[in-house]
Amino acid sequence: MTTTAPTIHTSSRLFYRDGSSDKEYHAAINEADGGYTVTFAYGRRGSALSAGTKTNAPVTLEKARQIYDKLIAEKTSKGYTPDGSGALFAMTDSAERVSGLVPQLLNSIEEAHARKHIEDDAWCLQEKFDGKRIMSAVTSGAVTGSNRKGLCVSMPQEISDALAALSDCVLDGELLGDKYVVFDLLSLGGDDLRSRPYRERFEALSAAVENADRVVVAETAWDATGKQAMYDAIAARAGEGVVFKKADGVSVAGRPASGGSQVKCKFYATCTCEVAAVNDQRSVRLRLFDEGGEAVPVGNVTIPVNKTVPAAGALVEIRYLYAYKGGSLYQPAYLGERDDLSPSDCALSQLKYKAEGYQPENMEG
Repeated sequence: MTTTAPTIHTSSRLFYRDGSSDKEYHAAINEADGGYTVTFAYGRRGSALSAGTKTNAPVTLEKARQIYDKLIAEKTSKGYTPDGSGALFAMTDSAERVSGLVPQLLNSIEEAHARKHIEDDAWCLQEKFDGKRIMSAVTSGAVTGSNRKGLCVSMPQEISDALAALSDCVLDGELLGDKYVVFDLLSLGGDDLRSRPYRERFEALSAAVENADRVVVAETAWDATGKQAMYDAIAARAGEGVVFKKADGVSVAGRPASGGSQVKCKFYATCTCEVAAVNDQRSVRLRLFDEGGEAVPVGNVTIPVNKTVPAAGALVEIRYLYAYKGGSLYQPAYLGERDDLSPSDCALSQLKYKAEGYQPENMEG
């Protein structure tokens, strides 16, 4: 029996290169059984690719095009590009906004692992802030802000004015209200500091922004006693979590496949969801997407009176205690909208599940 290869109607090949990552992604609309299917393949460039389909059965060309366009839009929004170089956002709609600055992103560790880092003097500890991650470059008094995707973003005028008075530098930090909390210095006076040990970069950072208004250096503990005290204090006031950084670690853009010289330990779980619909009262319905791209409802969340109700389709950050497989988020709390992520970040795989068999008292549906 001979199998006939599907006729390809439309196809794309996208590439992504950032730090040690060098990946490719293929998507195609194929003619099949009087309709059309959408298939994809992904993996490290030059290796065997994992393949799948977004359509379990043939659909109309219009539907296939919708699925295909959404796939391509999601990938390019994350930095994939049709340019074979894999340069972030090259030849995409976001190209003109690329800042050239990509932050170091952290993998998570559990509390047991965190305890080991507290005792190990090779690691320092800082608070994990609940703000907006922003890198900033100061060049001859001009300030450029850059988000976690490496795209240019605006900064509050007061903070921009404060940074403009600094010597040329590249900072990494988080916007927290009217403050800019900084925790790394990647360049100073034209000298690239990324390959310097973190402790050395941090000491230079403290001196570089010493007199800058609204710019605050992240409090840092270096010994076991100080780290334990800071850890306990942050946990006691229900802070988001802590970050551990290797004192001799260098700065590497992007997120490593595992581990890394900087890791985070959250005291509660968070996830990025898409707003499926706005309810009659001040609440919205939430959904995530499984590996096949199918929407999975995960319950509702109330919007605080001091925050704007997000529109359907908006991406929002939700704090929760845990999730049940096939059920809703337990004790969800709305943190705010995310304008620095894309729908592909609303993955079901990000959820932290409670062990089966456990049922809390007074569980709300």
